[in-house]
Amino acid sequence: MNKLIITSLLALLLFHCKNPEARRPISTKSGSYIDASVALNKKRFAKEKVIIEKIIDSDSIPYLASDTGFWYKYIKKVENDSLKTPNFGDIINYDYNVKTLNGNEIYSKADLKTQHYVMDKQELFTGLRHGLKLMKPGETVTFIFPSDRAYGYYGDENKIGPNTPLICEVTVNSITQNQNN
Repeated sequence: MNKLIITSLLALLLFHCKNPEARRPISTKSGSYIDASVALNKKRFAKEKVIIEKIIDSDSIPYLASDTGFWYKYIKKVENDSLKTPNFGDIINYDYNVKTLNGNEIYSKADLKTQHYVMDKQELFTGLRHGLKLMKPGETVTFIFPSDRAYGYYGDENKIGPNTPLICEVTVNSITQNQNN
């Protein structure tokens, strides 16, 4: 009887000490959500692009397409080659306003006040960050940003809603070069 109890305890001990097995997921997810999101974003961009192209076609001043996905036109262009566009770490002093595509003002220049931005070291929405890189001191440019280049999915959590394309008129007052450049 003692042998039976000891054998049972040893068998129980051996089976109890095996390595844990990895748990399998209850459900598997495919890339279908991502695929649907991509399709939705392409559809949204196509709609925005049609509206933006109508605005561009109706304007007397020609717009340029940027390499980073927005359009812009010069209101005041500085032809002086001695003035440079900003580099990493330069401080840009600028004024701007924000409008919807139908021209309704969201934020005026007075609302936003004069801004100081350290190039690529501070937060700024994608389109404006890339737009400032194209400008010299004294220039005024109108930018048209599709929603993915503006505030994207979240808006600014104040007056700009999610997925809102924007028009911004920006004037660069000065660029202070970073001494480390």
